[in-house]
Amino acid sequence: MVLHDRLLREVRKAPGGPKVGAFFDVDRTLVAGFSATAFYRERLLSGRMTPKEMVDTIRGTAGFVLGRTGFSGLIGAATTAYRGLSEKSMQEIGQEVFEKHLVTSIYPESRALLRAHREKGHTIAIISSATPYQVDPIARELEVEHVMCTRLEVEDGIFTGEVMRPLCFGEGKREAGELLATRHDLDLEESFFYTDSVDDLPLMEIVGKPCPLNPDRRLAQIAKERGWPVRRFRSRGAPGGEEILRTALAYGSLLPSFAIGATIGFLNNSKREAFNVAGSMWSDLAMSLSGIDLRVEGEQHLWSHRPAIFIFNHQSAIDAVLMMKLVRRDVTGVGKKELQKDPIMGTLGRLAGTVFIDRANSAKAIEALKPAVDALKQGQSLLIAPEGTRSPTPRLGRFKKGAFHMAMQAGVPIVPVVFRNALDALPKDGLVMRPSVVEAVVLPPVDTSDWTRENLDDEIEAIRGAYLEVLEG
Repeated sequence: MVLHDRLLREVRKAPGGPKVGAFFDVDRTLVAGFSATAFYRERLLSGRMTPKEMVDTIRGTAGFVLGRTGFSGLIGAATTAYRGLSEKSMQEIGQEVFEKHLVTSIYPESRALLRAHREKGHTIAIISSATPYQVDPIARELEVEHVMCTRLEVEDGIFTGEVMRPLCFGEGKREAGELLATRHDLDLEESFFYTDSVDDLPLMEIVGKPCPLNPDRRLAQIAKERGWPVRRFRSRGAPGGEEILRTALAYGSLLPSFAIGATIGFLNNSKREAFNVAGSMWSDLAMSLSGIDLRVEGEQHLWSHRPAIFIFNHQSAIDAVLMMKLVRRDVTGVGKKELQKDPIMGTLGRLAGTVFIDRANSAKAIEALKPAVDALKQGQSLLIAPEGTRSPTPRLGRFKKGAFHMAMQAGVPIVPVVFRNALDALPKDGLVMRPSVVEAVVLPPVDTSDWTRENLDDEIEAIRGAYLEVLEG
Protein backbone atom coordinates (compact mmCIF):
# COMPACT_ATOMS: atom_id res chain seq x y z
CA MET A 1 0.00 0.00 0.00
CA VAL A 2 1.41 3.39 -0.98
CA LEU A 3 0.01 6.72 0.13
CA HIS A 4 0.28 10.04 -1.70
CA ASP A 5 0.90 8.40 -5.10
CA ARG A 6 -0.27 11.38 -7.12
CA LEU A 7 1.72 13.84 -5.01
CA LEU A 8 4.95 11.87 -5.40
CA ARG A 9 4.64 11.05 -9.09
CA GLU A 10 6.93 13.84 -10.32
CA VAL A 11 9.60 13.02 -7.73
CA ARG A 12 9.61 9.37 -8.75
CA LYS A 13 10.03 10.30 -12.42
CA ALA A 14 13.01 12.58 -11.67
CA PRO A 15 16.61 11.47 -12.13
CA GLY A 16 18.17 9.92 -9.05
CA GLY A 17 21.36 10.88 -7.28
CA PRO A 18 22.80 13.76 -5.24
CA LYS A 19 23.06 16.18 -8.18
CA VAL A 20 19.32 16.80 -7.93
CA GLY A 21 18.39 19.31 -5.23
CA ALA A 22 15.13 19.31 -3.26
CA PHE A 23 14.74 22.68 -1.54
CA PHE A 24 11.97 23.36 0.99
CA ASP A 25 10.64 26.53 2.54
CA VAL A 26 9.28 26.11 6.11
CA ASP A 27 6.16 28.15 6.84
CA ARG A 28 3.01 26.80 5.17
CA THR A 29 5.24 24.37 3.28
CA LEU A 30 6.70 21.97 5.85
CA VAL A 31 4.50 23.19 8.71
CA ALA A 32 1.00 24.65 8.78
CA GLY A 33 0.93 28.33 9.72
CA PHE A 34 3.91 30.47 10.65
CA SER A 35 6.68 29.31 12.97
CA ALA A 36 7.44 32.88 14.04
CA THR A 37 3.92 33.28 15.41
CA ALA A 38 4.34 30.24 17.67
CA PHE A 39 7.82 31.42 18.66
CA TYR A 40 6.77 34.91 19.72
CA ARG A 41 3.56 33.71 21.35
CA GLU A 42 5.53 31.30 23.55
CA ARG A 43 7.99 34.03 24.56
CA LEU A 44 5.13 36.39 25.35
CA LEU A 45 2.99 33.95 27.36
CA SER A 46 5.98 32.58 29.27
CA GLY A 47 7.02 36.08 30.35
CA ARG A 48 10.36 35.88 28.54
CA MET A 49 9.57 38.71 26.12
CA THR A 50 10.67 42.10 27.41
CA PRO A 51 8.42 45.15 26.95
CA LYS A 52 10.97 46.60 24.51
CA GLU A 53 10.99 43.43 22.42
CA MET A 54 7.20 43.44 22.39
CA VAL A 55 7.03 47.04 21.17
CA ASP A 56 9.79 46.55 18.59
CA THR A 57 8.17 43.36 17.26
CA ILE A 58 4.74 44.96 16.92
CA ARG A 59 6.20 48.02 15.22
CA GLY A 60 8.32 45.97 12.81
CA THR A 61 5.45 43.60 11.94
CA ALA A 62 3.02 46.47 11.34
CA GLY A 63 5.51 48.23 9.07
CA PHE A 64 6.10 45.04 7.06
CA VAL A 65 2.40 44.22 6.70
CA LEU A 66 1.58 47.81 5.63
CA GLY A 67 4.45 47.84 3.15
CA ARG A 68 6.35 50.63 4.91
CA THR A 69 9.42 48.48 5.57
CA GLY A 70 10.92 45.43 3.92
CA PHE A 71 11.88 42.10 5.44
CA SER A 72 15.13 43.59 6.70
CA GLY A 73 13.13 46.09 8.75
CA LEU A 74 10.96 43.32 10.16
CA ILE A 75 13.83 41.08 11.20
CA GLY A 76 15.92 44.04 12.37
CA ALA A 77 13.18 45.28 14.70
CA ALA A 78 12.91 41.86 16.32
CA THR A 79 16.61 41.14 16.67
CA THR A 80 17.56 44.51 18.09
CA ALA A 81 15.70 43.51 21.22
CA TYR A 82 17.82 40.34 21.47
CA ARG A 83 20.99 42.33 22.13
CA GLY A 84 22.64 40.94 25.25
CA LEU A 85 20.63 37.69 25.32
CA SER A 86 22.46 34.36 25.15
CA GLU A 87 22.09 32.29 22.01
CA LYS A 88 21.70 29.19 24.18
CA SER A 89 18.51 30.59 25.71
CA MET A 90 17.03 31.11 22.23
CA GLN A 91 17.99 27.59 21.19
CA GLU A 92 16.21 26.22 24.26
CA ILE A 93 13.10 28.29 23.53
CA GLY A 94 13.16 27.16 19.91
CA GLN A 95 13.22 23.48 20.91
CA GLU A 96 10.46 24.07 23.46
CA VAL A 97 8.27 25.82 20.88
CA PHE A 98 8.85 23.00 18.42
CA GLU A 99 7.88 20.30 20.89
CA LYS A 100 4.81 22.16 22.18
CA HIS A 101 3.44 23.69 18.99
CA LEU A 102 5.22 22.88 15.74
CA VAL A 103 5.87 19.13 15.75
CA THR A 104 2.17 18.34 15.31
CA SER A 105 1.89 21.01 12.60
CA ILE A 106 4.23 19.24 10.19
CA TYR A 107 2.27 18.24 7.09
CA PRO A 108 2.19 14.44 6.57
CA GLU A 109 2.32 15.18 2.83
CA SER A 110 5.59 17.06 3.27
CA ARG A 111 7.03 14.15 5.22
CA ALA A 112 6.07 11.95 2.25
CA LEU A 113 7.78 14.33 -0.19
CA LEU A 114 10.95 14.37 1.89
CA ARG A 115 10.96 10.60 2.07
CA ALA A 116 10.46 10.27 -1.68
CA HIS A 117 13.38 12.63 -2.39
CA ARG A 118 15.53 10.76 0.12
CA GLU A 119 14.74 7.45 -1.59
CA LYS A 120 15.89 8.98 -4.90
CA GLY A 121 19.17 10.04 -3.31
CA HIS A 122 18.52 13.76 -3.83
CA THR A 123 20.30 16.49 -1.87
CA ILE A 124 17.67 17.87 0.49
CA ALA A 125 17.85 21.34 2.01
CA ILE A 126 15.69 23.80 3.91
CA ILE A 127 15.97 27.36 2.59
CA SER A 128 14.00 29.67 4.87
CA SER A 129 13.83 33.32 5.87
CA ALA A 130 13.25 32.18 9.47
CA THR A 131 16.05 32.05 12.04
CA PRO A 132 17.89 28.89 13.14
CA TYR A 133 15.94 28.91 16.41
CA GLN A 134 12.77 28.21 14.45
CA VAL A 135 14.25 26.07 11.68
CA ASP A 136 16.87 23.83 13.31
CA PRO A 137 14.45 21.75 15.46
CA ILE A 138 12.30 21.12 12.37
CA ALA A 139 15.36 20.12 10.35
CA ARG A 140 16.48 17.70 13.07
CA GLU A 141 13.06 16.08 13.24
CA LEU A 142 12.87 15.71 9.45
CA GLU A 143 16.55 14.65 9.18
CA VAL A 144 17.42 17.46 6.78
CA GLU A 145 21.16 18.01 6.85
CA HIS A 146 21.47 21.26 4.90
CA VAL A 147 19.89 24.45 6.28
CA MET A 148 20.13 27.92 4.78
CA CYS A 149 18.32 30.58 6.81
CA THR A 150 18.50 34.09 8.24
CA ARG A 151 21.25 34.16 10.86
CA LEU A 152 21.78 36.60 13.71
CA GLU A 153 25.20 37.88 14.74
CA VAL A 154 26.57 36.21 17.87
CA GLU A 155 29.78 37.06 19.75
CA ASP A 156 30.95 34.85 22.63
CA GLY A 157 27.53 33.23 22.76
CA ILE A 158 25.69 36.57 23.08
CA PHE A 159 23.52 38.30 20.47
CA THR A 160 24.88 41.63 19.25
CA GLY A 161 21.49 42.73 17.93
CA GLU A 162 22.70 42.68 14.32
CA VAL A 163 21.56 40.48 11.44
CA MET A 164 24.09 38.73 9.23
CA ARG A 165 23.95 39.56 5.53
CA PRO A 166 22.71 38.58 3.07
CA LEU A 167 19.25 37.90 4.46
CA CYS A 168 17.72 34.60 3.31
CA PHE A 169 14.74 36.36 1.72
CA GLY A 170 13.79 37.18 -1.85
CA GLU A 171 17.02 37.50 -3.83
CA GLY A 172 18.83 36.20 -0.76
CA LYS A 173 17.06 32.87 -1.13
CA ARG A 174 18.13 32.69 -4.74
CA GLU A 175 21.73 33.29 -3.64
CA ALA A 176 21.37 30.58 -0.99
CA GLY A 177 20.15 28.13 -3.62
CA GLU A 178 23.02 29.01 -5.95
CA LEU A 179 25.51 28.62 -3.11
CA LEU A 180 24.15 25.16 -2.31
CA ALA A 181 24.36 24.25 -5.99
CA THR A 182 28.00 25.32 -6.12
CA ARG A 183 28.96 23.55 -2.90
CA HIS A 184 27.29 20.25 -3.82
CA ASP A 185 27.55 20.34 -7.61
CA LEU A 186 23.76 20.41 -8.07
CA ASP A 187 21.96 20.54 -11.39
CA LEU A 188 19.45 23.34 -10.81
CA GLU A 189 17.57 22.47 -14.01
CA GLU A 190 16.63 19.12 -12.46
CA SER A 191 16.09 20.51 -8.95
CA PHE A 192 12.87 21.16 -7.00
CA PHE A 193 11.84 24.07 -4.80
CA TYR A 194 8.71 23.87 -2.63
CA THR A 195 7.27 27.10 -1.23
CA ASP A 196 4.04 28.97 -0.50
CA SER A 197 5.18 32.55 -1.05
CA VAL A 198 5.53 34.88 -4.03
CA ASP A 199 8.50 36.39 -2.16
CA ASP A 200 10.41 33.24 -3.13
CA LEU A 201 9.95 33.79 -6.86
CA PRO A 202 13.68 34.51 -7.47
CA LEU A 203 14.63 31.00 -6.34
CA MET A 204 11.65 29.39 -8.07
CA GLU A 205 12.78 30.87 -11.37
CA ILE A 206 16.24 29.28 -11.32
CA VAL A 207 15.14 25.70 -10.61
CA GLY A 208 13.72 23.46 -13.28
CA LYS A 209 10.87 22.21 -11.09
CA PRO A 210 9.18 24.98 -9.09
CA CYS A 211 6.52 23.53 -6.79
CA PRO A 212 3.97 25.93 -5.24
CA LEU A 213 2.59 24.40 -2.03
CA ASN A 214 -0.38 26.08 -0.36
CA PRO A 215 0.46 29.21 -2.40
CA ASP A 216 -0.60 32.72 -1.48
CA ARG A 217 -2.91 34.53 -3.90
CA ARG A 218 -0.16 36.16 -5.98
CA LEU A 219 1.91 32.99 -6.30
CA ALA A 220 -1.21 30.99 -7.22
CA GLN A 221 -1.89 33.42 -10.06
CA ILE A 222 1.70 33.26 -11.32
CA ALA A 223 1.61 29.45 -11.12
CA LYS A 224 -1.57 29.42 -13.20
CA GLU A 225 -0.01 31.68 -15.84
CA ARG A 226 3.20 29.63 -16.04
CA GLY A 227 1.64 26.18 -15.80
CA TRP A 228 3.27 25.24 -12.50
CA PRO A 229 1.37 22.46 -10.68
CA VAL A 230 -0.25 23.77 -7.47
CA ARG A 231 -0.79 21.54 -4.47
CA ARG A 232 -2.75 22.38 -1.35
CA PHE A 233 -2.66 20.42 1.91
CA ARG A 234 -5.53 20.32 4.40
CA SER A 235 -4.18 17.73 6.81
CA ARG A 236 -2.96 20.38 9.27
CA GLY A 237 -3.85 23.92 10.26
CA ALA A 238 -7.30 25.25 11.10
CA PRO A 239 -9.99 22.65 10.26
CA GLY A 240 -12.80 23.53 7.92
CA GLY A 241 -16.51 23.37 8.65
CA GLU A 242 -16.85 19.96 7.04
CA GLU A 243 -14.13 18.43 9.24
CA ILE A 244 -15.72 19.91 12.37
CA LEU A 245 -19.18 18.62 11.40
CA ARG A 246 -17.83 15.16 10.54
CA THR A 247 -16.01 14.96 13.88
CA ALA A 248 -19.11 16.04 15.82
CA LEU A 249 -21.16 13.37 14.08
CA ALA A 250 -18.47 10.74 14.73
CA TYR A 251 -18.39 11.53 18.46
CA GLY A 252 -22.18 11.86 18.54
CA SER A 253 -22.63 8.37 17.13
CA LEU A 254 -21.25 6.95 20.39
CA LEU A 255 -24.58 7.38 22.26
CA PRO A 256 -26.88 5.55 19.81
CA SER A 257 -24.26 2.82 19.37
CA PHE A 258 -24.14 2.15 23.08
CA ALA A 259 -27.91 2.45 23.42
CA ILE A 260 -28.34 -0.34 20.87
CA GLY A 261 -25.54 -2.35 22.44
CA ALA A 262 -27.05 -1.98 25.91
CA THR A 263 -30.45 -3.09 24.61
CA ILE A 264 -29.00 -6.20 22.99
CA GLY A 265 -26.94 -6.93 26.09
CA PHE A 266 -30.04 -6.66 28.28
CA LEU A 267 -32.10 -8.93 26.02
CA ASN A 268 -29.34 -11.56 25.93
CA ASN A 269 -28.24 -11.01 29.53
CA SER A 270 -24.65 -10.52 28.31
CA LYS A 271 -22.44 -7.57 29.16
CA ARG A 272 -19.82 -8.83 26.72
CA GLU A 273 -22.33 -8.96 23.87
CA ALA A 274 -23.42 -5.42 24.76
CA PHE A 275 -19.89 -4.13 24.29
CA ASN A 276 -19.23 -6.25 21.21
CA VAL A 277 -22.21 -4.68 19.44
CA ALA A 278 -21.64 -1.16 20.75
CA GLY A 279 -17.90 -1.10 20.11
CA SER A 280 -18.00 -2.51 16.60
CA MET A 281 -20.98 -0.33 15.65
CA TRP A 282 -19.39 2.87 16.96
CA SER A 283 -16.03 2.19 15.32
CA ASP A 284 -17.76 1.64 11.97
CA LEU A 285 -19.88 4.77 12.29
CA ALA A 286 -17.03 6.94 13.60
CA MET A 287 -14.73 5.94 10.74
CA SER A 288 -17.38 6.46 8.06
CA LEU A 289 -18.68 9.76 9.43
CA SER A 290 -15.20 11.21 9.93
CA GLY A 291 -14.08 10.18 6.43
CA ILE A 292 -11.26 7.94 7.66
CA ASP A 293 -10.62 5.06 5.26
CA LEU A 294 -8.85 2.22 7.11
CA ARG A 295 -6.98 -0.06 4.72
CA VAL A 296 -5.67 -3.32 6.13
CA GLU A 297 -2.91 -5.65 5.03
CA GLY A 298 -2.71 -9.08 6.68
CA GLU A 299 -6.33 -9.03 7.90
CA GLN A 300 -6.35 -12.82 8.22
CA HIS A 301 -3.97 -12.55 11.20
CA LEU A 302 -6.65 -10.75 13.20
CA TRP A 303 -8.70 -13.93 13.45
CA SER A 304 -6.28 -16.85 13.20
CA HIS A 305 -5.35 -17.00 16.91
CA ARG A 306 -7.68 -15.88 19.68
CA PRO A 307 -7.51 -14.92 22.45
CA ALA A 308 -4.38 -12.88 21.84
CA ILE A 309 -2.69 -9.68 22.89
CA PHE A 310 -2.98 -7.17 20.05
CA ILE A 311 -0.24 -4.55 20.30
CA PHE A 312 -0.08 -1.35 18.25
CA ASN A 313 2.19 1.66 17.81
CA HIS A 314 0.50 4.57 19.57
CA GLN A 315 0.39 7.78 17.53
CA SER A 316 -3.11 9.15 17.85
CA ALA A 317 -6.19 9.36 20.07
CA ILE A 318 -8.00 7.60 17.22
CA ASP A 319 -5.89 4.44 17.68
CA ALA A 320 -8.34 2.81 20.09
CA VAL A 321 -11.22 3.28 17.63
CA LEU A 322 -9.09 1.93 14.78
CA MET A 323 -8.18 -1.12 16.87
CA MET A 324 -11.84 -1.73 17.77
CA LYS A 325 -12.74 -1.63 14.08
CA LEU A 326 -10.02 -4.21 13.41
CA VAL A 327 -10.55 -6.59 16.33
CA ARG A 328 -14.36 -6.19 16.51
CA ARG A 329 -15.33 -8.39 19.49
CA ASP A 330 -14.38 -10.14 22.72
CA VAL A 331 -11.72 -7.62 23.64
CA THR A 332 -10.69 -5.40 26.50
CA GLY A 333 -7.73 -3.11 26.99
CA VAL A 334 -5.00 -1.68 29.20
CA GLY A 335 -4.64 2.08 29.48
CA LYS A 336 -2.98 4.74 31.59
CA LYS A 337 -4.77 5.91 34.73
CA GLU A 338 -5.18 9.43 33.34
CA LEU A 339 -7.40 8.09 30.54
CA GLN A 340 -10.17 7.48 33.06
CA LYS A 341 -10.85 11.23 33.08
CA ASP A 342 -11.50 11.34 29.34
CA PRO A 343 -15.30 11.66 28.91
CA ILE A 344 -15.38 9.45 25.82
CA MET A 345 -12.46 7.03 25.92
CA GLY A 346 -12.60 6.74 29.71
CA THR A 347 -16.29 5.86 29.62
CA LEU A 348 -15.75 3.47 26.73
CA GLY A 349 -12.87 1.84 28.56
CA ARG A 350 -14.79 1.32 31.78
CA LEU A 351 -17.69 -0.28 29.92
CA ALA A 352 -15.24 -2.62 28.17
CA GLY A 353 -13.56 -3.60 31.42
CA THR A 354 -10.31 -1.81 30.56
CA VAL A 355 -7.58 -2.11 33.17
CA PHE A 356 -6.24 1.34 34.07
CA ILE A 357 -2.73 1.42 35.49
CA ASP A 358 -0.64 4.00 37.31
CA ARG A 359 2.54 4.16 35.25
CA ALA A 360 4.28 6.17 37.97
CA ASN A 361 4.02 3.25 40.40
CA SER A 362 5.52 0.04 38.99
CA ALA A 363 4.37 -2.15 41.88
CA LYS A 364 0.75 -1.00 41.58
CA ALA A 365 0.91 -1.29 37.79
CA ILE A 366 1.99 -4.94 37.98
CA GLU A 367 -0.73 -5.69 40.53
CA ALA A 368 -3.36 -3.95 38.36
CA LEU A 369 -2.53 -6.17 35.38
CA LYS A 370 -3.79 -9.35 37.06
CA PRO A 371 -7.42 -8.82 35.93
CA ALA A 372 -6.17 -8.44 32.35
CA VAL A 373 -4.36 -11.79 32.56
CA ASP A 374 -7.54 -13.35 33.97
CA ALA A 375 -9.55 -11.90 31.07
CA LEU A 376 -7.14 -13.50 28.60
CA LYS A 377 -7.51 -16.86 30.29
CA GLN A 378 -11.28 -16.50 30.03
CA GLY A 379 -11.17 -16.03 26.28
CA GLN A 380 -11.02 -12.25 25.86
CA SER A 381 -8.29 -10.64 23.80
CA LEU A 382 -6.38 -7.58 24.96
CA LEU A 383 -5.42 -4.30 23.29
CA ILE A 384 -2.30 -2.52 24.51
CA ALA A 385 0.22 0.01 23.20
CA PRO A 386 3.67 -1.19 24.32
CA GLU A 387 5.15 2.32 23.93
CA GLY A 388 2.89 3.38 26.79
CA THR A 389 2.18 6.88 25.51
CA ARG A 390 1.35 8.63 22.27
CA SER A 391 4.13 10.03 20.13
CA PRO A 392 3.70 13.40 18.36
CA THR A 393 5.74 12.04 15.45
CA PRO A 394 5.77 8.78 13.46
CA ARG A 395 8.94 7.71 15.29
CA LEU A 396 8.62 4.43 17.19
CA GLY A 397 9.27 4.65 20.92
CA ARG A 398 10.81 2.13 23.26
CA PHE A 399 8.60 -0.87 24.10
CA LYS A 400 7.67 -1.50 27.72
CA LYS A 401 7.51 -5.11 28.91
CA GLY A 402 4.00 -5.33 30.41
CA ALA A 403 2.21 -6.69 27.33
CA PHE A 404 4.84 -9.34 26.77
CA HIS A 405 4.87 -10.49 30.41
CA MET A 406 1.07 -10.89 30.25
CA ALA A 407 1.33 -12.94 27.05
CA MET A 408 3.76 -15.31 28.79
CA GLN A 409 1.57 -15.62 31.90
CA ALA A 410 -1.64 -16.26 29.94
CA GLY A 411 -0.01 -18.44 27.28
CA VAL A 412 -1.39 -16.42 24.36
CA PRO A 413 0.29 -15.09 21.21
CA ILE A 414 1.21 -11.49 20.44
CA VAL A 415 -0.37 -10.02 17.30
CA PRO A 416 1.48 -6.87 16.18
CA VAL A 417 -0.56 -4.18 14.39
CA VAL A 418 1.45 -1.45 12.68
CA PHE A 419 -0.24 1.86 11.90
CA ARG A 420 1.75 3.69 9.26
CA ASN A 421 0.02 7.05 9.45
CA ALA A 422 -2.68 7.36 12.10
CA LEU A 423 -1.33 10.86 12.77
CA ASP A 424 -2.79 11.94 9.43
CA ALA A 425 -6.26 11.44 10.86
CA LEU A 426 -5.73 12.96 14.30
CA PRO A 427 -2.40 14.30 15.60
CA LYS A 428 -1.49 14.16 19.27
CA ASP A 429 -3.58 16.61 21.33
CA GLY A 430 -5.82 17.23 18.32
CA LEU A 431 -9.61 17.29 18.59
CA VAL A 432 -10.83 17.35 15.00
CA MET A 433 -10.53 14.22 12.87
CA ARG A 434 -9.32 14.73 9.30
CA PRO A 435 -10.61 12.70 6.35
CA SER A 436 -7.67 10.49 5.40
CA VAL A 437 -6.49 7.06 4.38
CA VAL A 438 -4.94 5.18 7.31
CA GLU A 439 -2.85 2.09 6.60
CA ALA A 440 -2.65 -0.82 9.04
CA VAL A 441 -0.35 -3.81 8.59
CA VAL A 442 -1.22 -6.83 10.75
CA LEU A 443 1.81 -9.07 11.20
CA PRO A 444 1.58 -12.84 11.82
CA PRO A 445 0.91 -13.90 15.44
CA VAL A 446 4.04 -14.43 17.52
CA ASP A 447 4.04 -17.62 19.58
CA THR A 448 5.14 -16.92 23.17
CA SER A 449 5.06 -20.51 24.46
CA ASP A 450 8.86 -20.85 24.54
CA TRP A 451 9.57 -17.38 25.91
CA THR A 452 11.49 -17.07 29.16
CA ARG A 453 12.50 -14.15 31.34
CA GLU A 454 16.04 -14.66 30.09
CA ASN A 455 15.19 -14.29 26.39
CA LEU A 456 12.35 -11.77 26.79
CA ASP A 457 14.42 -8.71 25.86
CA ASP A 458 15.55 -10.37 22.63
CA GLU A 459 11.97 -11.34 21.73
CA ILE A 460 10.72 -7.82 22.35
CA GLU A 461 13.52 -6.34 20.28
CA ALA A 462 12.71 -8.70 17.40
CA ILE A 463 9.06 -7.58 17.41
CA ARG A 464 10.06 -3.93 17.58
CA GLY A 465 12.43 -4.55 14.68
CA ALA A 466 9.51 -5.89 12.64
CA TYR A 467 7.63 -2.63 13.34
CA LEU A 468 10.59 -0.59 12.17
CA GLU A 469 10.84 -2.65 8.99
CA VAL A 470 7.19 -1.96 8.14
CA LEU A 471 7.38 1.73 9.03
CA GLU A 472 10.52 2.23 6.96
CA GLY A 473 9.42 0.01 4.08
